[in-house]
Order: sequence, then structure tokens, then C-alpha cells
Amino acid sequence: MDRFTALRVFKRVVELNGFTAAARDLGLSNAAVSKNVNALEAFLGARLLTRTTRRMSLTEAGEAYYRRCVRILEDLEEADAMVTSMAASPRGVLRVTAPMSLGLIRLSGVIPRFLARYPEVKIDLNLDDRVVDLIDGGYDIALGTRSTLQDSSLVSRRLGTLPRVVCATPEYLEQHGRPEQPQDLAHHRCLLFSLMPSPNEWSFQRQGLKETVHVDGPYSVNSSLTIREALLQSVGITLIPKAYVEDALASGKLVTVLDDWQPSEQSVYAIFPSARYLSPKVRAFIDFLVERFSGE
Repeated sequence: MDRFTALRVFKRVVELNGFTAAARDLGLSNAAVSKNVNALEAFLGARLLTRTTRRMSLTEAGEAYYRRCVRILEDLEEADAMVTSMAASPRGVLRVTAPMSLGLIRLSGVIPRFLARYPEVKIDLNLDDRVVDLIDGGYDIALGTRSTLQDSSLVSRRLGTLPRVVCATPEYLEQHGRPEQPQDLAHHRCLLFSLMPSPNEWSFQRQGLKETVHVDGPYSVNSSLTIREALLQSVGITLIPKAYVEDALASGKLVTVLDDWQPSEQSVYAIFPSARYLSPKVRAFIDFLVERFSGE
């Protein structure tokens, strides 16, 4: 007996409520359908179906076995589809949305490399600092620093981290003083990134010691690039991903403070619609971003 064939036959007999209908659907003879069901019952040592000339019904054991069969066969189909998907070459249009800062600073440099690796993929990238509805917008992937999902049909995958620093211009520090410990920030003009879960709470740790300070200041904005411009004009001091200010730090226009304190980690996530398996283009892009962000 071919167990897989017998399970498929039994499943269709139950779903179509008859041997003749199942035989027609599977392209088998009535005798072949009966033989498979009989062989399955003999193998199990239990009757699965009660059959009369007028009707057919599941036994108690048959009903329980049918539910398990459905699950097993669906898992097999999913496994086949997953392997087929993984073997396929990524192609087609990939629609991605991401915050402006992340897109300009981190994605603009890596997407050309992805396109070079997968020449049959085209990327349609939307940069928007607002929270974008993934489904209504028709996007395949949304990138950002929030892992909270508003829709149960979505899933997230952590790509990596964005190391952060506290920094300001030398002119600002000369005028307002240099913070020596996190609590000193409570007395500074802090520039706040409004899209953080708690913009006014900055957390740090050092040698197992954790410090959280409540900060405030004259400027709250939903764009890290706008905060960078305010920094360069000595408006205040801020906590910002290092990648966004590396050039200014290298040139001395900005300097870091509290270097012996580690700011709380900011992770980057990919959010995408839940599916039984990912399309090759989505899987390839997510794996590529994990590869790129893993070094952060």
C-alpha cells in the first residue's frame, strides 16, 4: 500500500461523500478507490467508514483520523511549495516602504547591490516617515524600527541594529556644558524623535548598571534627517543612529558624549504579510538585508 496515495484517496472520499465521486475526481476506478480505503483500514486495524448501499459516514475513529490526514496533507503541500519557491529565481516587482532617513542613509547604498545580484527583480521604493498601511498600500515589505504589529495577518523579522550615539556640536557643548552622566541630559535642550515609542525617555547601560532619564527640549520631529540639521545648527543635543551622523562626526562638526554609556538598542525590522510561504523575491530581499545589517 502506498500510504500517501491511500491518505489522499481517503480524504477525497470523505470530502466528496462517496467512492464514485472520489474516483472521478482522482482519475481512478471505483475498485482502486475501494482498495486504497480497505488497505488503509487493514493497516490501521480499525474501520474508518461505515458503508451501506444508501449512505456512507465516518466512524468516531475515522473522523479523528480524517482531521489528522487533512493537516498532514496540507503540511506536505506547504513543504513542497516552500521548496519550489526557494528553488525558483527571484523575479518581478518588489514594492517596499521605509522611513525617509533609513531609506536615504542605509537603503540607498545597498539596494543597487541587491539589484545587481538579482537582475530579474525591480524595486519600487516608497520613502515616507508616516506609518504606512502595508496591505492597503499594496506593499510587499515595510521596513522600520517598530516591531509592533497592528494586524494579525502581518509578521515581522528582525534584520539587525542601528547603533546610536548622543552628540552635539562643539559650540553647543561649550555654551551648555558637556553631560558627564545620563541624568545630566535632563538639564539639556534635547532634540526628540517623535516616532520612538517613548520619545522623552532615553535609556543607557554601563557595566550592568541601567539608567533611564526623562528628557525634554525645544524640538520634536518625526525625521532623523531634520534632527541632524538642527544638531548642525547647535539647536540642541540628541540621541541618534550613528550612521545618520557619521560624516559630521568624522569632520568634527559633531562630537559624541557619554561614550562610556551604551544607549538602548534600536532594532530594524522587516514587516510583511503572513503567508504559507514567502515569494522568492521577498525571501531574497529579507535575507539580503539581514546579511547587510548583521554587521551593524
